Amino acid sequence: MGDSSTRAGGSPVDSAKSAAEAVQDSTVFRTIARIGYVVLGIVHIVIGALAISITTGGGQDADQGGAMEQIRQIPLGVLLLWVIALGLAALAVWQIAEAVVERDPDTKKKWGHRAKYIGTAVAYIAIAITALVYALGGQSDSSQSSSSLSAQLMATPGGVALLVAIGLLVLGIGVAFVVRGFTRAFEKHLALPAGTARQGIVVFGVVGYVAKGIAVAVTGVLFIVAAITHDPETAGGLDAALHTLAGLPFGPLILWVVGGGLVVYGLFCFARARYARM
Repeated sequence: MGDSSTRAGGSPVDSAKSAAEAVQDSTVFRTIARIGYVVLGIVHIVIGALAISITTGGGQDADQGGAMEQIRQIPLGVLLLWVIALGLAALAVWQIAEAVVERDPDTKKKWGHRAKYIGTAVAYIAIAITALVYALGGQSDSSQSSSSLSAQLMATPGGVALLVAIGLLVLGIGVAFVVRGFTRAFEKHLALPAGTARQGIVVFGVVGYVAKGIAVAVTGVLFIVAAITHDPETAGGLDAALHTLAGLPFGPLILWVVGGGLVVYGLFCFARARYARM
C-alpha cells in the first residue's frame, strides 16, 4: 500500500521508469516485441530481393514502400501488414523503455545509449507507419518525399547547411551499422547458443549489418550531394541509394552483394527474435 502511494506521488521521471519497467516485465509485450524482430526480418528480405531485381530491370521501388506493396499483393498480405505495424510499434515501445531505464553508471554512455534507443525506436515507428498506410490501402514514395523535403529546406535560410547536417547524420548511422557489423558489437545484446549455431548467427549479423550500413550511408551521401549541388532531385531514400550503387562500375555485382546482405540481415533478425536479451 505504502509502495503504491509512493509511486503515485513520485516524480514524472519515477513514473516513467515504473511504466518502462512494467513494459519490460510483461511477458505478452515481450512476445509481441520479439514478433517485431520477425516482421522486421521479413521487410528486409523483401527489400533485399527488390534490390537484386534492380539489376534485371525490376520496376518496384527497393525501399520500405516497395516492400509493403509486395507484401500487400500476397494472400493475407493486408493481415501481415497489420502484424508488421503492431510488431514494430511494440518493438519501438520496448526501445523507448530501454532508454528510460538505462542503468549505465557512466553518464556520458548512458545518454549515448538512450539516444541510440530513441533513434532506433523512431526508425521502427517509421516502418510501422508505412506498413499501416499500405494496410489501409494507401502508398508512399520515399524518394519523392526526400526530394520534396530537400527542395523545401533549400528554399529556407540555412536550409543547405541543415540538409548537409541531415546527410551527415544519415551517413553516420550507416557507418555505425558497418562498424557494429565488423566489431560484432551486436553480440552483447544476444544470448547466443554455443557451437556452430552461434558462429552462423554471428556471420549473418556481420554480413547483414555491413550491407545495411552501406545502403544507409549512400543515402546520406545523396543528401549531402543534393545540398552541395543545389539539386533536390539528387536526394532520395533507400531506393535512390540502391539505384546509385547500380550505376557504379561493377554496379550490378555491388547491388547483388548489398541486396544479398539485406536478405541475410533479414534472416539475422529471425535469430534476433529468438536470442535477443529482453
